[in-house]
Amino acid sequence: MTPFTEFPAPTHGVDEVVRTLRALGGRWPAGDGVGVFNRVYLTVTEAVGRDVLGGGFADREAAVTLDVLFAERYVAAVRAVDEGGRPPACWRPLFQLRRHPGVRPVQFALSGVNAHIGHDLALAVVDTCRSLGCEPADLEDEFDRVGEVLTGLEERVREELMPGPDLLELADPLTHLVGAWSLERARDAAWAAARGLWALRHLPELRDETAARLDAAVGLVSRCLLTPTR
Repeated sequence: MTPFTEFPAPTHGVDEVVRTLRALGGRWPAGDGVGVFNRVYLTVTEAVGRDVLGGGFADREAAVTLDVLFAERYVAAVRAVDEGGRPPACWRPLFQLRRHPGVRPVQFALSGVNAHIGHDLALAVVDTCRSLGCEPADLEDEFDRVGEVLTGLEERVREELMPGPDLLELADPLTHLVGAWSLERARDAAWAAARGLWALRHLPELRDETAARLDAAVGLVSRCLLTPTR
């Protein structure tokens, strides 16, 4: 069982996250599955950054801390693979199947979003509470606002990466596969998981077991989303 890894308070802002994501994206060819997710995530992070600068968050410090710690989970998974290690279970399917010819771009994108929301966001809420000395309830507005940005992005992913109307009949299994996943449900589950992990913070053995099971469960969904459809 992998212990719950705590991420330290960030020393940089959303602009540095954007630069990191752009640098990562420049390393991968257009068809790379991790690169597909990275482009999607870069769009989200840029949108959150604009919201922060535009006063879209009531608590700017909390919003930046949550966003940066959220991003660090994904970046750490990339670095683990780069260094020959193993990323969290939720990320392994995407890295393992990133070049599979039978997996479509929309599947890569949603698999990454599932891993990042279902697992990383829950842990990032816990990291943020520890960094700021607050409770999950204190972050609910920031969590919901980020969720609104993500929901809009999910619609864009489906519109831009799904096959065109002339291919929908041939892609019927794909339509059913991606239609079965919901970002809203993933967000709700992440919030519940964050609250549970925070409540277990003084019981490290049980917290680690809960985090490991969350990771494995989210990884299973990520793998299902990558079922080859052609």
